[in-house]
Amino acid sequence: MSDMTRSAYQRVLLKISGEVLAGDQGYGIDPQVLDSLAEEIGELHKLEVELAIVIGGGNIFRGIAASSKGMERASADYMGMLATLINALALQNALEKKNIYTRVQSAIEMRQLAESYIRRRAIRHLEKKRVVIFAAGTGNPYFSTDTAAALRAMEIGAQVILKGTKVDGVFDKDPLKYPAAKKFEQLTFFEVIEKGLKVMDATAVTLCMDHDLPIMVFNIKEKGNIKRILCGEHIGTAVKNK
Repeated sequence: MSDMTRSAYQRVLLKISGEVLAGDQGYGIDPQVLDSLAEEIGELHKLEVELAIVIGGGNIFRGIAASSKGMERASADYMGMLATLINALALQNALEKKNIYTRVQSAIEMRQLAESYIRRRAIRHLEKKRVVIFAAGTGNPYFSTDTAAALRAMEIGAQVILKGTKVDGVFDKDPLKYPAAKKFEQLTFFEVIEKGLKVMDATAVTLCMDHDLPIMVFNIKEKGNIKRILCGEHIGTAVKNK
């Protein structure tokens, strides 16, 4: 196989923010974005990479935002977890339309909709080359889907977290507001914490630092980017211990 048909990683976890699914409409799920994402993931199947996915729920409901407006934080977070399940089921449907076998595993038991999260079962699905979508965060309030992504990645033995965003990597300030913002090609976890950069939340970054799990931050809206990273191209920003 050529380099462009062989993955540099065997098992990866892809973290997608819920806002990505909303596309330009800013809320809900854009069917075109969903279809395009499913197509990208289908390309990864040809690389025979074992793929797990964690999706946020910010396109439907954001717990932190609701709690800042007076809703009790735990209730708001549980509502946010349910939003991630809606996104997970939507992505599962889009993938299965393209004949890609998937399983949704939820940290909150909802037997009619998804399997309950069981680590060994998730690993078995991955070994059978099924895409596993982890929903409902960690199942606990006060923990973000970033933390859930870091936790699940370590539990399944992923070699890297691919963090798909709407911009080309990690910048010193928001590039959508400041065109002169400087992009970082590579960062250490310590630099991310020290500079207060928005890669993932502090709990997730610390978990990855302690367990030496690299994070690749990239623009998921640009077609082919996921495959390029898996084939060893440097795209976006790499966050590692060294």
